[in-house]
Amino acid sequence: MVRFLVNVFQLGIKELFSLRYDRVMMFLIIYMFSFAVFDEAKNATVGVTNAAVAIVDEDRSTLSQRIGDALLEPYFKPAEQLQLNEIDAAMETAQYTFIIDIPVNFQADVLAGRPSVIQLNVDATVMSMAGTGAGYIQNIIMQEIGTFLQGEQAMQAVQIVTRARFNPNMESVWFQAVMSLTNNITLLAILLTGAALIREREHGTIEHLLVMPLRPVEIMLAKIWANGLVVIIAASLSLYFIVQGALAVPIIGSIPLYIAGMTIYLFSVTSLGIFLATLARSMPQFGLLTMLVYVVMLLLSGGNTPLDSMPEALQAIMLFVPSTHFVSLAQAIIFRDAGIETVWPNFLAAALIGVVFFLAALFRFRKTVTLVHG
Repeated sequence: MVRFLVNVFQLGIKELFSLRYDRVMMFLIIYMFSFAVFDEAKNATVGVTNAAVAIVDEDRSTLSQRIGDALLEPYFKPAEQLQLNEIDAAMETAQYTFIIDIPVNFQADVLAGRPSVIQLNVDATVMSMAGTGAGYIQNIIMQEIGTFLQGEQAMQAVQIVTRARFNPNMESVWFQAVMSLTNNITLLAILLTGAALIREREHGTIEHLLVMPLRPVEIMLAKIWANGLVVIIAASLSLYFIVQGALAVPIIGSIPLYIAGMTIYLFSVTSLGIFLATLARSMPQFGLLTMLVYVVMLLLSGGNTPLDSMPEALQAIMLFVPSTHFVSLAQAIIFRDAGIETVWPNFLAAALIGVVFFLAALFRFRKTVTLVHG
């Protein structure tokens, strides 16, 4: 047992030295846990930001002017004035995401209590902000009407008071930063372990290892702990200096608990990386396999789209994917201050899936070794 642990440790040290001199991989690690996280969180926003809006003001009244002035930055660009006959052309050329058409006698109808209709034209191809922005504009119009009348006649009988927990201002940067970090952990863990195995196979060093008194399980474990350690350190630094520091995302949960969950998750995805490397015959094939698997994990694990909105059959399938559980525990710990009593099912599921991936990778690796020596 002692010899086994010594072999795994020494092989892992060899992996770290090999990675140290791989400039491309070192650049990729630094880039993906620094600039990539920062840039995606800052620029790939899913809320309403700088939305182009125009107003067709047929009323030319004080109230219609107030509505236009209430569309403020940074949510909306300054509202531009259009003529009624320019609406269709402006929408077809995608000049504006929202065009508000205020009818003639709008203010007079409001003051008289007569029903009036404001038309809101929305370019729904801008999916990231169409629905949310339309809701913003509707609330702005109702608030301005209520303020203008200085009474209750424009207000609803029941007022709904909304309190957003965990992200009071609904800052998309908070969510994007954590999810970008999560996605990069997944991609780097698969790439590092798989590329390490492919690189040794292409350089012929895998055969050198196998003629030594080493077993395939020792080689695999060495790659897993060494590359996993690199990802843990890089991700932890990114969490402290990029997410908490540069992006000012408040983390209310336990960072050590999050790192513990990341460690278990890395056992799963590094094992998956080795498994994919045993299926590929070259680095380009491995890259293509990685992208196919990563895209599925990225889109269907609940990070970009809530898992509850997917078909039930797909939800059941994604429960066997480790990234689903890591996304769940990451959001629960970082945003909702969940403890181990809440996230332990995710920890257990990620560990069990990791064992399955590890055994599958070990079987494939042994089979590959047998074919090489046969």
